[in-house]
Amino acid sequence: MNEPGGARVAVYIDFDNIVISRYDQVHGRSQFQRDKVHGFNRADRSADPDIAEKLRRATVDVGAVIDFASSFGTLVLTRAYADWSAPVNADYRGQLVSRAVDLVQLFPTAAYAKNGADIRLAVDAVEDMFRLPDLTHMVIVAGDSDYIALAQRCRRLGRYVVGVGVAGSTSRSLAAACDELVTYDALPGITPTGASQPPAARTTGAQAEPEESGSASPARGSRRTKRSAAAATDLDSEDPQALATRLLERALRLGQEKDDADWLHSSAVKSQMRRMDPSFSERALGYRSFSDFVKSREAIAELDETDHVRLVRLNPAVTAQ
Repeated sequence: MNEPGGARVAVYIDFDNIVISRYDQVHGRSQFQRDKVHGFNRADRSADPDIAEKLRRATVDVGAVIDFASSFGTLVLTRAYADWSAPVNADYRGQLVSRAVDLVQLFPTAAYAKNGADIRLAVDAVEDMFRLPDLTHMVIVAGDSDYIALAQRCRRLGRYVVGVGVAGSTSRSLAAACDELVTYDALPGITPTGASQPPAARTTGAQAEPEESGSASPARGSRRTKRSAAAATDLDSEDPQALATRLLERALRLGQEKDDADWLHSSAVKSQMRRMDPSFSERALGYRSFSDFVKSREAIAELDETDHVRLVRLNPAVTAQ
């Protein structure tokens, strides 16, 4: 449900930029190019299993990015720019489509595979600001210094600019051009690079992971390698109760980080959950009220009903993890 008079957010993702930067962050500078990952196809019988494993370890949780963007207000549009014919990008298509992301196809125009995403993204963003004058926030998911001029223009036109980039690949000048800039590792639900936490324990939010995410059990994971990415991200196969629990946890983490407060208004938490997943309904899950839903998740959340305003916070035991 849109919130009348509320913030309206547009999200622009330079997908190649984020995927390459994340891979290089995990495996070393310029390793994406050295490993020739752009043309790597895991479905090929001769595919190097070591590269497939490195891709899995460097998987980008797009849902975490989109959920963070939704914490600023209603998502009016979300676009991802890439060469979707490349297998490394195609593996994410199911996840992106399930989150209503528009996939903008960019074909390489040079021998070194540059696809001109920065120019197309910038042109679309400026056009959207004039076409949709009620846009209040522009979220640019890329750390490239090529976007400095775009960020400056967005601010000049009165928009609040948020940058999301990968640590080590984000320009300091871009950070200065934005109103706010966060690194991918700092997003709620993301395990920082180098942490010992296993992939299966990572908080994933309401979206499904791409098939290489490693978040499923071994038996399920072996089946996923034989299915397409779209099938792997079919939300209908997920337990709705488990999805709702992860959705609640991520909404609480987002709220606490943005408001710098432990206790949050339950109505604000529910609104955030609805922005992240419009299909969320506590009644559909068998609860008479949102308070009853929160009470059933005492391992994740605590509810304070001592005042006329109901407050919710993340269970301290979860916060300490």
